[in-house]
Amino acid sequence: MKEFILSKFPVGHRIAVLKLSGVIVNPYPLVNKIERLKDSKNVVALVLRVDSPGGSVGASQEIYRAIERFKSAGKPVVISMGNVAASGGYYVSAAGNYIFANEGTITGSIGVIIQHVAYKKLVEKLGIEATAIKTGKFKDTLSPFRELTQEEKEYLQNLVNEALEQFIQAILKYRSNKISEEKLREIADGRIFTGRQALELGLVDELGSLYDAIEKAKELSGYRDAKPVFIQEEKSLLKRLVGADLEEIKIINAYTPLFYLMDY
Repeated sequence: MKEFILSKFPVGHRIAVLKLSGVIVNPYPLVNKIERLKDSKNVVALVLRVDSPGGSVGASQEIYRAIERFKSAGKPVVISMGNVAASGGYYVSAAGNYIFANEGTITGSIGVIIQHVAYKKLVEKLGIEATAIKTGKFKDTLSPFRELTQEEKEYLQNLVNEALEQFIQAILKYRSNKISEEKLREIADGRIFTGRQALELGLVDELGSLYDAIEKAKELSGYRDAKPVFIQEEKSLLKRLVGADLEEIKIINAYTPLFYLMDY
């Protein structure tokens, strides 16, 4: 009962516990919560529980920046990895002051992917003809109604290479004392790791649970008396059933081809 009262009436020093779950496509609900917590006088630290295979590049970068802004207020951020914190899930985590993973957490998958599905042969069999009126040769790149040209493949490869470089630099910004650039580039080929392997590589700082992360947040904040307050994740019925809102499904299918996402 005491913990329930404390969580409902956040007086005194508080460790805010937020959850990032599912595919990262709409960052704003989480970003807005982080921003409000940054400005709260009661909140002295944030624990972000990450359980995500990643998502769109821009959305992952928005959350990364929100974590940086929270830290700029002099409040530490501790990451607690759940089942999966891969690709964009790891990108977000790299901004934290300290990262916990479970031994069996799946993480890593440092890389970028653009996928293209061509229906050209199928529509030809059905007697369907698709025509694009465009202003430039790359305007309909990734159209499902035709194959990619060699020039387009090279153009897209340059795009994913640039996004990968952004990923690498985002990790090195806060973890260059844990993993060398040479080693990071060697493993940034999309492979996944267990939490124990990630610890050996320097991708995470310690093996431990959510409550270990909360204790670390107390230590880093300097407020040993701080109590955790769990910020509820707002889920629609659709998100509870399939793991994503309708708007998120629309975004991931229509608005971006570029992902920090573990392919599964």
